[in-house]
This record gives sequence, structure tokens and C-alpha cells, in this order.
Amino acid sequence: MFIIGNALSALATVIHYVLEIYIYVVVARALISWVNPDPWNPIVQFLEKVTEPVLAPIRRIVGTRLGFDLSTFVLILILVFLQRAIVPSLLQIAVAMDGHSIGEVP
Repeated sequence: MFIIGNALSALATVIHYVLEIYIYVVVARALISWVNPDPWNPIVQFLEKVTEPVLAPIRRIVGTRLGFDLSTFVLILILVFLQRAIVPSLLQIAVAMDGHSIGEVP
């Protein structure tokens, strides 16, 4: 069972870092949107391609309130929730399977 416990621990770590990086990408997209970016810039195109598929459904549900797009804020809250709910749960399952304590994800 220790192999499955170690695999779950590794999966929790990977999920933690992927969510963390994606939060930074969403923040970068929000910051860039404030300055009227060049739509042909490769960085701007990358940020849009990576975030728009997730932001568009949220934008449809939340809409814009008082002329402000809340979709990025809502997405960051969702990502932080996932990071705080999924990662510790996987680590606890890994510890239960392993039978001993492991370090927390940074």
C-alpha cells in the first residue's frame, strides 16, 4: 500500500503546483488586461488561450457587475478552494495508506 500512498502524495504535490502556477497565469492575464495590450503579442495570446476557456463560462454566469469583470476573482477563489480542499485530502489519504507521517506541501 505504500506505493499507492506515495503516488497519491506525489499527485497532491503536482496538483498543488499546477493550481499555483495557473493562479499566477490568471493574475497575469488580469493585470495585462488593464493596460490595453497588443493582441498580436505572443505572451498576450498565450495568456488568453490558457485562461479564456475557463473564464468564459464563469463570465456568462457571473456577468459584469458595475462595469467590472468579476470572473477572474471568482476563478481565483475557485482555484484556491480546490488547492485547499483537494491537496490536503489527498495527503491525508496517502498518510492513512502509508501508515506514517509525511511532510506537507509547501
